[in-house]
Amino acid sequence: MRKRAAVLCGAAVIVAGSVTAVPAEANAPRTAPAAPVTKPAWKDCGTKDYPTLQCASLKVPLDHAKPRGRQITLALSRVPHTAKRYQGPLLVNPGGPGGSGLTLAGFVASALPKSVAAQYDVIGFDPRGVGASRPALDCRPGHFDPVRPDSVPRTRALERANVARAKAFAAACGEKYGDLLAHIDTVSTVRDMDAVRAALGAKRINYFGYSYGTYLGAVYGRLFPQRVRRLVLDSVVDPTGVWYQDNLAQDLAFNDRHRAFMAWVARHDGTYRLGTDPAAIEAKWYGMRAALAKEPAEGKVGAAELEDTYIPGGYFNGYWPYLAEAFAAYVNDRNTDPLVEAYENFGAVDASGHNGYSVYAAVECRDAPWPRDWRQWRGDNWAVHGKAPFMTWNNAWYNAPCAFWPTRSLRPVDVTNDELPPALLFQATNDAATPYEGGVTMGHMLARSSLVVEEGGGNHGITLSGNDCLDKHLAAYLRDGTVPRGDGEVDAVCRALPDPKPLTSKAASGPARGSALHGILGVRG
Repeated sequence: MRKRAAVLCGAAVIVAGSVTAVPAEANAPRTAPAAPVTKPAWKDCGTKDYPTLQCASLKVPLDHAKPRGRQITLALSRVPHTAKRYQGPLLVNPGGPGGSGLTLAGFVASALPKSVAAQYDVIGFDPRGVGASRPALDCRPGHFDPVRPDSVPRTRALERANVARAKAFAAACGEKYGDLLAHIDTVSTVRDMDAVRAALGAKRINYFGYSYGTYLGAVYGRLFPQRVRRLVLDSVVDPTGVWYQDNLAQDLAFNDRHRAFMAWVARHDGTYRLGTDPAAIEAKWYGMRAALAKEPAEGKVGAAELEDTYIPGGYFNGYWPYLAEAFAAYVNDRNTDPLVEAYENFGAVDASGHNGYSVYAAVECRDAPWPRDWRQWRGDNWAVHGKAPFMTWNNAWYNAPCAFWPTRSLRPVDVTNDELPPALLFQATNDAATPYEGGVTMGHMLARSSLVVEEGGGNHGITLSGNDCLDKHLAAYLRDGTVPRGDGEVDAVCRALPDPKPLTSKAASGPARGSALHGILGVRG
């Protein structure tokens, strides 16, 4: 979920905490004969990093209520099991909605202990509309090209310009994909996952999802509880806020995380020379934003693009040293080169990003009701902006196409479930993209689940990222189903990893990189 996630949707207004039962469409009787099941034909597609990766494709119905109707193609990946003990397929998803999962299979298989990974076929997939699946959505190429209007609509002209962009994106999606949009949603993707299960010849699946992928996994468990063997949810979406309220909650959490970055910069004044008072440093950041709104850096980085550049720091603190270097160079020396480089590394949206955003919008706008009256968006976002100015309006425009979406919205799925085997949930206390309360809420809704908390952690996607304590719980669960059990709402606590150190001058001049996982998860998803 995006931002998401992230990252990462009608005429009715969703109320915080409200969900309904599984959509009627999801439980509709299937009177048509089922389509024949075809096993995937796996071929080697290994890379330098993941040499044992295999790829295949699978045809699934565009409309699962019409299994012999129009077919679409899902792209699959696999790292096959090698151990004598085989525990079945482990489907993995990186979130979004709109994230590609093909590479994630290779990452998960290589990052888990070898003895554990060897017991599973680790299965990645590009959900419908994404990446190598066909058709792949790209509603409006160039939608994020710089320089965009200032995201904070302090004038009616700015508001009109941003509303026009949102309307244009929604209209372009309807014009290009009018026959698809009613079938790009979480429930349809869940039914695709069950088609993958059937094609693999498995009675049950194991599942490991990040961010939006936690909601995807929970909905799969709601629709097919008897087909779930193990369920891992990392950085958990609040299923009661899908999706309008979840995005407003993100705004507050991202503002807190941005202030944590300001405090980190203050602790390293010897490196960045921006002062030792976090509030004063934050004022300098907003001063930089105001200056760029008037004169974008190299014609590329205006106020909106600056926000795009610094939002990834809310997902992963490994980016902080690069972002701090760019901030300091601009404020202290009026040097825009590091800032433009940071934008190109973190904020600029490339072709694959336009595909991911198109699917993000299609899923979120279809999944659940969004306000259709722009006056509600205006009032809600100005109210949140007063408390959390860092990302609120940037996030509002990211989601604004949902106010004008060309399809009607479904009802969100109530994922409450007492039929699942024990699930394992991971949550950082200071996660911005999926705030902590979401993990607690999901834990209450999934009976017999266990919640592992990274105390003081602020990154998004916390397992397989270097925290041995978290990874021991993950490995034990995948090895034999062991889950920790505590007395309260939290079943186990792990200490967060230390914040990063400033870069050396040599490292600062090189390309910015995060962890392998965060490179796959991306941001706003």
